Amino acid sequence: MQRVLVYVYSLLVCSLLLDCCRSAPVDCQQEQERLRAQVKALELRIKQQQLQIERILKERENVHDTGASEVDETVNELGGRKLFADCAEIYNSGNRRSRFYRIQPLASPTSFIVYCDMTDGGGWTVIQRRTDGTENFDRAWSDYKQGFGNFQNLNGEYWIGNDNLNYLTSQGDYTVKFDLSDWDGGKQYAQYRSFRVQNEQNLYQLSFGEYSGTAGDSLSGTYHPEVAWWANHNGMRFSTKDRDNDRYEGNCAKEDNGGWWFNRCHSVNLNGRYYNRGPFTSKTDDGIVWYTWHGWWYSLKSTVMKIRPSEFVPSTE
Repeated sequence: MQRVLVYVYSLLVCSLLLDCCRSAPVDCQQEQERLRAQVKALELRIKQQQLQIERILKERENVHDTGASEVDETVNELGGRKLFADCAEIYNSGNRRSRFYRIQPLASPTSFIVYCDMTDGGGWTVIQRRTDGTENFDRAWSDYKQGFGNFQNLNGEYWIGNDNLNYLTSQGDYTVKFDLSDWDGGKQYAQYRSFRVQNEQNLYQLSFGEYSGTAGDSLSGTYHPEVAWWANHNGMRFSTKDRDNDRYEGNCAKEDNGGWWFNRCHSVNLNGRYYNRGPFTSKTDDGIVWYTWHGWWYSLKSTVMKIRPSEFVPSTE
């Protein structure tokens, strides 16, 4: 039934586009983009609903197998509604305040707390934050798998957890945005479409698409053709000091003091050592690095990684 509705809606959109082009050719392109975005948003919603149905059926099977009572525990403080799958849904539900919320992605067996950034267009789920060096990011595989850090302070440092990253990004096409700050008040950003983290069986392999922004495309290593073979993070598996999955003969995570999607080793390392200054000296480039902005030997002051659906359309209600 849902697929039929999408088909009917698509035909309606096509009809509207034709009428638009006949009556107002100047504004036609803008109207086309708006209607296409609505179709994309509807398709994403249907995919999320299908995942929700699969999860409910799985939960019912588990209840039947164990003999446990069927209790709905997916209600939180948001007006008695079911838990939302991400911060974009929370934003479009009318909650526009930036703060911590409890969410449950459609494939996740449990809920967890995240910070929702409702500025910058709204609907961003923050997956990583570095602000002051109070949190140790030189951690083992199990910590990065589960997540760690301060989930109470509005500026607290944390990593959302690789399992949670997989649950979130498997729901649809997500855009990731990196907000970067240096020690002189400078701010830059980098954004990538189609951000995806695979599950643990696939070693949390990273993939992403087209770049836009002001910080430079360090993540894919396209800034110089001779370095992409070792500096490109696209397709890399996650590594920690106790689980070496990089392409380097040594252990990048151990040398660079944090878990990341290392190649041989990096042009981006946002989970490195916090230096309390920009330029630093060390045996390795183990600071908080975004190469195309400040090079390998400058450690950034703060970073935020946040994601939201690529076809996110803010609610007008």
